[in-house]
Amino acid sequence: MPTTRSPRSGSRRAPKRKARQHGISPEVLWFLEQRGYEVPTCVPAIRTPEPRDVPGAVFDPARVDKVIAALRCLRHTQGKWAGKPLDPDPWQVAYIIAPTFGWVKPSEDDPGRCVRIVRDLYVEVSRKNGKTTLASGLALVLAFADGEPGAQVVAVAGSEKQARFCFDPAKKLAGASPELKAAGVKPLRSRIIQPATDSYFEVAASVGDLLHGANLHGGIVDELHVHKSPDVIDAVESGTGARDQPLIITITTADDGSPESVYAHRREFVEKLARGTLKNASQYAVIFAADKEDGEGDAPFREATWKRANPGYGISPTREFMRAAAAKARQNPVERARFLRLHLGLRTKQQTKYIELPVWDRNAGMVDRAQLGGRPAYGGLDLAATSDLSALCWLVPDDAGGYDAAWRIWTPEANVGRLNERTANAATEWVRRGWLTVTPGEVMDYDHIRAAVNEDREHFQVGEIAYDPWNSTQLVTDLLEDGAPMVTMRQGFVSMSPPTKELSRILKQGTARRPLLRHGGNPVMRWMIDNLAVAEDAAGNVKPDKRRSGDKIDGPVALIMALDRARNAAPAQGPSVYEERGLEVV
Repeated sequence: MPTTRSPRSGSRRAPKRKARQHGISPEVLWFLEQRGYEVPTCVPAIRTPEPRDVPGAVFDPARVDKVIAALRCLRHTQGKWAGKPLDPDPWQVAYIIAPTFGWVKPSEDDPGRCVRIVRDLYVEVSRKNGKTTLASGLALVLAFADGEPGAQVVAVAGSEKQARFCFDPAKKLAGASPELKAAGVKPLRSRIIQPATDSYFEVAASVGDLLHGANLHGGIVDELHVHKSPDVIDAVESGTGARDQPLIITITTADDGSPESVYAHRREFVEKLARGTLKNASQYAVIFAADKEDGEGDAPFREATWKRANPGYGISPTREFMRAAAAKARQNPVERARFLRLHLGLRTKQQTKYIELPVWDRNAGMVDRAQLGGRPAYGGLDLAATSDLSALCWLVPDDAGGYDAAWRIWTPEANVGRLNERTANAATEWVRRGWLTVTPGEVMDYDHIRAAVNEDREHFQVGEIAYDPWNSTQLVTDLLEDGAPMVTMRQGFVSMSPPTKELSRILKQGTARRPLLRHGGNPVMRWMIDNLAVAEDAAGNVKPDKRRSGDKIDGPVALIMALDRARNAAPAQGPSVYEERGLEVV
């Protein structure tokens, strides 16, 4: 067991009140005071608990001292700090280094040896706060100063170029360190090696790159928000199973608010840990960001806001840098969104979102498809490319100006993998739970859609089904022959603007207690609603814009077409005139 320990929380030398005020444990506060560090004034917006309640947990200051001493052996290579030691800032010690490296417990396999409790570190902070430099330094610590024989540490990303954003600074740090040179550490193009211990730090940009390094001691995941797939990260996590104190470090800025992404899933998990909904002592996370209210009005341009979101404010980023970035953000809505996300840590999309997710979510309600049987219903059918998504929306009006919505969404079997890459593997779960229907083969099976439409015509009292003639196929002809009341609806401003605006109005009027467009929380639709962007003409008319949208929007387009028919058409009674011809809406 360590011979040098901090006092436990009951010690009088570590006042609990001051520790709680700064969001750190009494043990870490004691360490800061004993080592002469100022207690940081920038408190994280979100932080998971330190693992001090794990059975046998001890805070070992010697472990933290060792990491800081190792970092000081590295030298900055650029700017005004070039040649100076990489001495971590107080906020980095208080909220990252000490909680991660200080808390240890007896090893389950070797009780006489203590190992780190934290095995997964997540740090989210705005740009220019030195997170990449710190991560590069910690990667070198894990590889060459962690007492781990044959340490294998990797910088992981979706591409080699991205992975080098963390590796190249580490390579420069290693090359400028006399201590590492004396220890036989050699920087190569894509690998830093220490032959004497058979340890290395290298770039790994794919699952294939990681196959030979199946005994990983550490991994650095830089800018999580740009990862499209979790595959590489999952491979790193599975590759650490043979080590007794591995550490994966994820560093990132905020993303654009997309609900189905690698970042979004991890952020949700971190927030649940911070709230105490989930518990996992091996996971530690810290997120620095402004308050949500700081994104409104003039608040983003106040210095007090900058200080809340940037723990390194005044040093990196500098005041001059923040003033220049803020001035640029004042002039352009796109730059403002970028400023909020990259420099204040607020998850904000670049483009203007037509329907905000909170507005959509509060209208979820409960939808029982079985109970809607026999009632008047109006359809919107959006037929996309043969290898992509197609969507059918049914709207069933109620007597109070609201609607129940039910969808059928299809994709070819061969497209599921591509959807997984864009939704952090959510597509597979959608298929499993029945939200997304897979048709066999590489292209859309329109016979499958035809059968589903006709099945629904037996279930609902179908008035009209709108479709876009631009993407009409033999399917529409077949449905007309089946007697389906197909209605042509073009996708221009004249046709699409009234129902698009009406959709926005209905959703905004709806509340959680009285939703006006009940959609049952369909997760595929939620993803597509978040993607939805609109085009606007000089007269203020709007329509869905697939080019500007973040990804697929077939479901919302089908919903808008169904809403147009529900607002303007009467239920079909008796033989349908559409059996002979289609009604065109211009």
